Amino acid sequence: METLNNLEPHYAWLAIGFVLAAAEMAVPGVFLIWMAGAALIVGALSWFTPIGVPLQVITFAVLAIVAVFLGRRYLRNNPIHEADPMLNKRADRIVGQSVVVTMAIEGGSGKVRLGDSEWLARGSDAPPGTRLRITGHDGVVLLVEPAG
Repeated sequence: METLNNLEPHYAWLAIGFVLAAAEMAVPGVFLIWMAGAALIVGALSWFTPIGVPLQVITFAVLAIVAVFLGRRYLRNNPIHEADPMLNKRADRIVGQSVVVTMAIEGGSGKVRLGDSEWLARGSDAPPGTRLRITGHDGVVLLVEPAG
């Protein structure tokens, strides 16, 4: 059985690379993957060429720095866009939709029906049955104006 003292360095670099790559999936952001790539390159390099551990560490440091800067530059020029930026923002998703007043808006506040639920609403006075358009929200209160 091989002990840690007898462990060949390329296995350690490969393990570090895979751990960093796995950590990238758990930690938000795009940073660790570049360091993982540097560790994997050093692991492969040390497997095929007889270089000492100090040179491996220096190679890793240089590759990690270069990879992070190149990766940041790449992401700045090619930003990652969300498929649906409003996914968890229900109130922002409904801006522009049409609602019907269920409890008269008097003095600037009342209730409107959106889908199968009623929401508190703030806007100009309107009797029940009036169709309005959502222009925004203030917390859970919808801001509405006459549909037009």
